[in-house]
Amino acid sequence: MRAVVYEGPNTIALKAVLEPSVKEGFTKVKIAYAGLCGGDVGIYGGLHPRAKAPLIMGHEASGLVVEGHPTLKPGTAVTINPLITCGVCTPCRTGDEHVCQTLGLYGIDADGAMADYMLVPNRRIIPLPVGMDIETGALAEHVAVVVHAIRETGYLPGDKAVIFGAGPVGLALGIALRTWGCTNLAIVEVNPTRRAFAEDLGFDTIDPATEDVVDAVKSRTDGRGADHVYDCAGHQSVAEILPRVVKVRGTIVIVALYKKQPEFDMRQCVFVEAVLRFVRVYRDIDFVIAAELLQTEPDFKKLITHVLEPSDVQAGFDMMLDPKTTSQKILLKFGE
Repeated sequence: MRAVVYEGPNTIALKAVLEPSVKEGFTKVKIAYAGLCGGDVGIYGGLHPRAKAPLIMGHEASGLVVEGHPTLKPGTAVTINPLITCGVCTPCRTGDEHVCQTLGLYGIDADGAMADYMLVPNRRIIPLPVGMDIETGALAEHVAVVVHAIRETGYLPGDKAVIFGAGPVGLALGIALRTWGCTNLAIVEVNPTRRAFAEDLGFDTIDPATEDVVDAVKSRTDGRGADHVYDCAGHQSVAEILPRVVKVRGTIVIVALYKKQPEFDMRQCVFVEAVLRFVRVYRDIDFVIAAELLQTEPDFKKLITHVLEPSDVQAGFDMMLDPKTTSQKILLKFGE
């Protein structure tokens, strides 16, 4: 079968590898679409501390059951929860396995989804809603991330929110918040291409190159600041602003994984009694909700800007590394 294999820093190849055989407790899935994400870019650049070559990449996917699942028939459209957990640590035993003490992911710690076939533990198989097109289903893992960020941090319909970053995560978060009743929502983005993409989706945007972000947020929130401030950018310039745009006793949510340890004004957070929250990946229920959102909200599919053949995977990574790119979500089509 074909597979996208990480062979070392800045080196990937579409190779012929052995097709996996089904085994007890696992489902064999025919991959239809696999997504590229920022984490994959880190692996590609040799920057991920756990990803070791040779590795089949990919942790975002949709596909069809081939064999092995105890209840789902062959041909059932599914997505994949890529978490690898130990099952015995305290978080795993107390309902928080998404922060397992040895948490891993397929596509990072074990061979992943950028291949014609993938072998997946039965409990990590999530059926897609009947009638959902399988291309859209490849966004389920991506949307589960933002569902988790919203559900874990106390958002209520009608709350005011600000999102930093109009990349795929920030935009998916914006769509989910808007769907769930956030009518006062702004997205801060310095990149003009991404900002224009957000505006095309109907979002109010703030350009930090031409506006004072603090003043812009305060003017949109009657001078109070935002109830929820979501950091989907992970940049020092954002870290400096976060405590200044949140309302008194509001919530700052760190969604992005910072590449470098940021400096952060804890004193300002103390002055307004801000809540500082961090989120990581997702729970099983977040996947279920994400799939339902994908079926009912068509704007999510607009995030898919490119669908490439697996042989063009290098072009996909080149686009993601280009600061002037027009890409948002890039999928590889392995076949339906």
